[in-house]
Amino acid sequence: MKLLTAFATVSALALGASAAMAEGAKIFVIGGKADDSFWSIVKRGADDAGKLVAEQGGSVTWLAPQNYDNLGPDAANLIRTAIGQGATAIVGPNWVPEAMDEAFKAVVDAGIPLVIYNAGGLEAADRLGAMNYVGSDDYQTGVSAGAYFATHGQTKLVCVNTLPGAANLEAQCKGLNDGVTANGGTSEVLPLPSTSFGDATAVTQAVAAYLQQNADVTGVYTIGNMDAISANAAIMQAGAVDRVKLGGMNMDQTILDNIKAGTQMFAMDQEGYYQGFLAVTILNNYVNYGLSVPTRQILTGPGIVDASTVDATLAGVAAGVR
Repeated sequence: MKLLTAFATVSALALGASAAMAEGAKIFVIGGKADDSFWSIVKRGADDAGKLVAEQGGSVTWLAPQNYDNLGPDAANLIRTAIGQGATAIVGPNWVPEAMDEAFKAVVDAGIPLVIYNAGGLEAADRLGAMNYVGSDDYQTGVSAGAYFATHGQTKLVCVNTLPGAANLEAQCKGLNDGVTANGGTSEVLPLPSTSFGDATAVTQAVAAYLQQNADVTGVYTIGNMDAISANAAIMQAGAVDRVKLGGMNMDQTILDNIKAGTQMFAMDQEGYYQGFLAVTILNNYVNYGLSVPTRQILTGPGIVDASTVDATLAGVAAGVR
């Protein structure tokens, strides 16, 4: 039934696709801040796919909020901006459904092909009438992380969420709880103001204080690599290196170095480069040639990088694609 629904959605968009073929696709991608290390990788994927789009007479435009303080409404405004600027295809994450769904529905109502990526999953793609979802399964990411902690002896966890209200990150924290609970453990959420995202001092101080007040915690999980680096410092500051292990979403050179050094146990990989590259490529091929991918949901994760796999990941990080 879902496959039939997908083809019905694609058929409904076919007229818009044929109209755009002559000039090439005009694809708008809504993503995270330019100085966000994870989103810079997603953008690189979109930009690399955009080279072919440009060769075929089209363009790829990246739209991002200036900060994450008002994430949902700001992202919804970016979606409306893309519509207003004549997008023939749009890629966007369903970060905050209650604030963004109306704007996404306006995309579909305007006959503009839409791919949801990074956040929202297949459920959001189906609900909004999008062609597909490209990205990781956030809930399963959390479940896998919780189970990994538990099987390595950490059964009292805290999920540090510096973007509370973002549905994908709430799903990760819920999954973490379910994953560790299924293995005999427990977890709590430490929600921090969105202004603390990327603020190393604020995150370090908050996590250190939490660990000092909760001496039974044995595992810290973060929702981004910048926060993982801050949490690493917090564990040392709290004098908890011997009892607390660290895991988190996303990675960079510092994260991998920390895994090799043993100061971070693991990182969850969602292959952000593929998210940007595949979402743009799918829409470009659809707009130009009417091609569609019948697979409903293209998953780019989750994967786990730990001491046993870190060396194989370093080349991708050095190239800026992982």
